[in-house]
Amino acid sequence: MYIEKIYTPSDLKKLTIRECQELAKEIRKALIVKASKKGGHLASNLGMVDATIAIHYVFNSPTDKIIFDVSHQCYTHKILTGRKDAFIDEELYNTCNGYTNPVESEHDVFRVGHTATSISLACGMAKARDLAGGKENIIAIIGDGSLSGGEALEGLNFGGSEIQGNLIIIFNDNQMSIAENHGGIYKNLQQLRETYGKCENNLFKAFGYDYLFVKDGHDIEELVKTLQSVKDIDHPIVVHICTVKGKGYEHAQMNKESTHWVRPFDIESGKEKNPFNGARYDYIIRDHLIEKMKKDERIVTMIAAVPGALSFSEEYRKQIGRQFVDVGIAEEHAIAMAAGIAKHGGKPVFATMSTFFQRTYDQISQELCINKMPATMIVVNASVYSADDVTHIGIFDIPMMSNIPNLVYLAPTNRQEYIAMLDWSIDQTEYPVAIRAPRNGVFDAKGEVDVDYSELNKYKVVSEGKEIAIIALGDFFQLGEELSDKIKKIYSINSTLINPRYITGLDKTLLTDLIKNHKLIITLEDGVLDGGFGQKIASFYGPQDMKVLNYGLKKEFLDRYNISEVMEKNHLCADIIAEDIKNYV
Repeated sequence: MYIEKIYTPSDLKKLTIRECQELAKEIRKALIVKASKKGGHLASNLGMVDATIAIHYVFNSPTDKIIFDVSHQCYTHKILTGRKDAFIDEELYNTCNGYTNPVESEHDVFRVGHTATSISLACGMAKARDLAGGKENIIAIIGDGSLSGGEALEGLNFGGSEIQGNLIIIFNDNQMSIAENHGGIYKNLQQLRETYGKCENNLFKAFGYDYLFVKDGHDIEELVKTLQSVKDIDHPIVVHICTVKGKGYEHAQMNKESTHWVRPFDIESGKEKNPFNGARYDYIIRDHLIEKMKKDERIVTMIAAVPGALSFSEEYRKQIGRQFVDVGIAEEHAIAMAAGIAKHGGKPVFATMSTFFQRTYDQISQELCINKMPATMIVVNASVYSADDVTHIGIFDIPMMSNIPNLVYLAPTNRQEYIAMLDWSIDQTEYPVAIRAPRNGVFDAKGEVDVDYSELNKYKVVSEGKEIAIIALGDFFQLGEELSDKIKKIYSINSTLINPRYITGLDKTLLTDLIKNHKLIITLEDGVLDGGFGQKIASFYGPQDMKVLNYGLKKEFLDRYNISEVMEKNHLCADIIAEDIKNYV
């Protein structure tokens, strides 16, 4: 096998083109087998195998800099740069992560997990190289789905006119984002494909780039010839290659969207090995939204290239037609568009991952909150229980969003509360509202839930007690229940348990009342403590004779962590907290 002989890119260069073609087959097999056992980004990587081989065959990494966009297409790159064992030895599967990572290898330039970044990063490296008098090639790899991202267009705009030296953009066109592409830019890409890059309208030339077209992005020989022709070029150029997402695995080619990222599956059938059959909030909210949209044509559900945020697969998107909008990888545009929809009488609901909301801070502040536009934002994967790669962790949204004036940020604790908050948010006309989707499992309410949240910052006392009050936010409410039981068992104290519901404000009346017969306030939040919910409670009690203990997460970049270890380290366990408070009881 050729794959076993590849330790560095220099080993690859010793192979003939025919041998490289055999290597590509071996790499695809390794990718499929590993994904079937561990999960990961499958279809997106299968489509880039041949191109990555050609890139390393021609260029001289790490002297030449290869910058992956998103970097979820970097598995072959990792195999060719000394990390093959992590893809062919099951015992070593966990030794490298799914994104480029300079800590792992000098061949990885950046650690990134947000898309549309590679061209801007490459422009910066090219500018620094030129100032230093360097000669290395700077190569940015970007997919067609990423071109809908504003940063990609900003990078294109700058690089084509402002970089005077070598800048090579390898544009991987597989006619797909995670799902299908959306936007007018893709009409020109279709023209370029149909004319073999010769049509008069050419997006890349319009931005000032030289341009080459490769019809078959899986033809290693043709790719090598083309890349050799642009190596050491003295000006910016785009090499447009056409590939097939999922290439080499029929199930992936036929199911490009569902195999973009996979859980462990059976290779022969393509079926997930251990499908989750319990209740899921993405299914619950998707189905609820569909029913609401059928009754009210003013409701528009919006996503930014990640329909999986609410499990809106193609069949569900078709059900609601024009009331479903995928803006592509353009989160800023989505928020601004939502403000426009709301201004003109529509009822926008935008859902995406917590980590992607980081891109929308300006639009939430300016377009939504200053103008008080009644749009609904569903913040998905906002939890320590969610994605564990450092580029996708969702624990920073509370400080970011809760400090924007006019925004109402809600934290449901159960199924009924989540639906009630969503219904209220969609129908009210006073506030921009964000809802932090729970991530610790689906729980049902133990009683009636409120349906009107217009009286802002009104906390809910779930059980009344004395001496100790537990204010447990969102999906840490169940931890609060467990802690309350533990305190009663150990200290014979009936504590007060509070579901605050509102992340963005304080129930000053309730907090003041607690002073009468409580000595200790405990806050629990599923996010970083610095600038978060608990610190606002502590600040309120600053002038008072009240002890406040804030429990949440340390401000740090967690990466591929063990959830139990993180929870224990941050004392987010009922037993540990109960031990912590013994000196206060």
